[in-house]
Amino acid sequence: MYILLLTYTAPLEAVDAELEAHKVWVGEHFATGAFVLAGRRVPRSGGFILATGLAREALDRIIAADPFVTAGVAVYDVYEVAPTKAADALKGLLPAD
Repeated sequence: MYILLLTYTAPLEAVDAELEAHKVWVGEHFATGAFVLAGRRVPRSGGFILATGLAREALDRIIAADPFVTAGVAVYDVYEVAPTKAADALKGLLPAD
């Protein structure tokens, strides 16, 4: 599982110009099950994604195709995590024993 932290590197006007394409890209990866949670950072300086079920190489290819990345308006920091405990509503995210 990975936590992706997205940081804007351009003014919000440039980010907003790519926002709809970014939303489509996010939706595509929710549809495949690769992304399970996403949203904006507060204050609006970037965003976050929780990704699962991918090898790091596959995730890197997905990130490289994000319209925010291809337009040069954002960068990602990626953290691999190994959750061991979750609230009942999130237990489906835990790895099988």
